[in-house]
Amino acid sequence: MLDTAPPPARRRGAAHGTTAPAVRTAAWVVALTVVLAASAVAAVGMGTVPISWSDTLHYLHAYVTGDIIAADDVTRYRIIADTRLPRVLLAIVVGAGLSMVGVAVQAMVRNALADPFVLGISSGAAVGATSVILFGTLAALGAAAISFAAFAGALVATVLVYVAARTSQGLSPLRLVLTGTAMAYGFSAITTVMIFVSPRGEDAKSVMFWLLGSLASARWSSLPIAAGVTVCGGLLLAVWSPKLNALVMGDDVASGLGLNAQRFRVYLFVVCAAMTGTLVAIVGAIGFVGLVVPHVTRMLVGADHRRVLAVAPVLGAVFMVWADVFSRTVVAPAELPIGAITAFVGVPTFILLMRARRYTFGSA
Repeated sequence: MLDTAPPPARRRGAAHGTTAPAVRTAAWVVALTVVLAASAVAAVGMGTVPISWSDTLHYLHAYVTGDIIAADDVTRYRIIADTRLPRVLLAIVVGAGLSMVGVAVQAMVRNALADPFVLGISSGAAVGATSVILFGTLAALGAAAISFAAFAGALVATVLVYVAARTSQGLSPLRLVLTGTAMAYGFSAITTVMIFVSPRGEDAKSVMFWLLGSLASARWSSLPIAAGVTVCGGLLLAVWSPKLNALVMGDDVASGLGLNAQRFRVYLFVVCAAMTGTLVAIVGAIGFVGLVVPHVTRMLVGADHRRVLAVAPVLGAVFMVWADVFSRTVVAPAELPIGAITAFVGVPTFILLMRARRYTFGSA
């Protein structure tokens, strides 16, 4: 069996037993899960029409059990059941998904600055979404046109990055980062040109809103795909966590531990691309979640990916729920792009992390 726990963690386990890290991780998972549950209930009650905790719990109970709602409560019940609840649940799914992809991508390319969008996938999705918003492409698909076009753009970007980055020796971390960055600039240039030549210049604001991400279009119909891809991808990454530990040590070390690093990196690329493309197609390009949350998680539980992938999705879900709350309440009844909120929080957080002397990427 592959023993791929980071060396510092292994030495600490020898001195204090292997129970302490597991207990600490379990404690963080339980605590964050409680915080997430409370945050979800609070978020469902917050908005342009505030709803008290007691009423929120009553409406949620009625939704789950099918209890009868009084006629005077129907309007507020529908706000929760049809609008806010699917939005909060989608925020949880997106936050968890982007956080797990961030962990995987940082291990895949061995780069502390990597995030789910470093592969250029979100920029490809932006081209597809922009073509629908500005030119009415795929208008026959109705409300699903933007998501479909964005996913198609993400798929095209994934194929192009893979073909351009792959050599006879496989996918190297440096080539993946450089190719993804170059493709991102290229797709961004295409998006910019489309905005300038668009006959409907007033839609440029809609494009910018999508590029920064939003959960405003969250519906029950958008949840199954997002949740299914996130759960399946997350389970795969959790199973692969020992291999991620080996990969982050370098290809030579990974090979010495019995891991085919090049083949495994291809698998990771496909899973991360599928998760990123799906989530971006539904909510737009929300940045900083996949960059900051993995680093904060490592400060809490160490660098072992078995622990990081247990805590990061819950922490990312909490972060996304509150980012969405602020995006729809700060300037209510208007709404800010959620990417602006995540950047506003993520930038100072990342700077503080980089200045923390006790934190080093890849340390346990």
